[in-house]
Amino acid sequence: MLRSILIYFSKATWAQNLIMNWGYAWKIASRFVPGTKLEQALQVAGELNGKGYVTSLNQLGEHTHTPDDAQSVADEIYKILDALGKELTLKTNLSIKLTQIGLGLDETLCAEILERILARAKKNNTFIRIDMEDTPYTEKTINLIYAMKAKGYDNVGAVIQAYLYRSEADVRRLINDDVLIRIVKGAYKEPADKAYPNKADTDANYDLLTKILFDASLDKRSSLSADGRIPPLPALATHDEKRVAFAKSYAEKIGLPKNGFEFQMLYGIRRDLQEQLMKDGYIVRVYIPFGPQWYPYFMRRLAERPANVWFFVSNFFRK
Repeated sequence: MLRSILIYFSKATWAQNLIMNWGYAWKIASRFVPGTKLEQALQVAGELNGKGYVTSLNQLGEHTHTPDDAQSVADEIYKILDALGKELTLKTNLSIKLTQIGLGLDETLCAEILERILARAKKNNTFIRIDMEDTPYTEKTINLIYAMKAKGYDNVGAVIQAYLYRSEADVRRLINDDVLIRIVKGAYKEPADKAYPNKADTDANYDLLTKILFDASLDKRSSLSADGRIPPLPALATHDEKRVAFAKSYAEKIGLPKNGFEFQMLYGIRRDLQEQLMKDGYIVRVYIPFGPQWYPYFMRRLAERPANVWFFVSNFFRK
């Protein structure tokens, strides 16, 4: 119930206006979002790289409403890529959402912008991870990745959501075509005919996808690139200690080296687990979101961590 309420707030304009105009909200949100400007994100990436982590930047925002808005987002992405081209010592890549660049408006427009982004990324030696959104966009997103691969762009990777019934078939197909994959559990509210309704089923499917990806990584001898920008074939985005333990155990069982996969975790969440994995010799990539459109992302993080909700609410009503 609480999660559903917070997801509703994440989309409600009235709630966004109320909370974003309250200064204390940013103080709490900055636990999960290190800044609103690119320079702040780059600084944090450099600091994390210095501690042994690799990173992925993400400029927050989704669902642009006009072609001009989509192009404006693209222009901001070009700035990020050019900055990474100048800072080649940064072990970081970039994650984007296709609805940021017009997928919900016009697929042709989105494809044109995506191709320009990938060309700019290639010029600046940067890998682009395309985040997966809810099911109206699943097939469209995978199709666009294949369209870009067909045009020679190998610097693009996919995200697959373990709670979808279709995901095992998608993973096997993408592996066969050498697409790098991040697996997540999935955070959108989906109908029962498309996604597992029970957490236990999602967890079991996550472990199955992990096995499939690890077997493929061992077979293909996939590994992290020397510059830290191109990930190995499997990237496991999870803070679930049981999923982490399963991955470590299965990798050891089949003899997959620690550079043959990576764990991915969000900035500000489970820092203790991130540090322990990194100290144990595993690759840990920290996802760094930034930008002025931090409100929806912040509310989704509250939905995932009930302990933070009371802290937030108690300060909201404090005089």
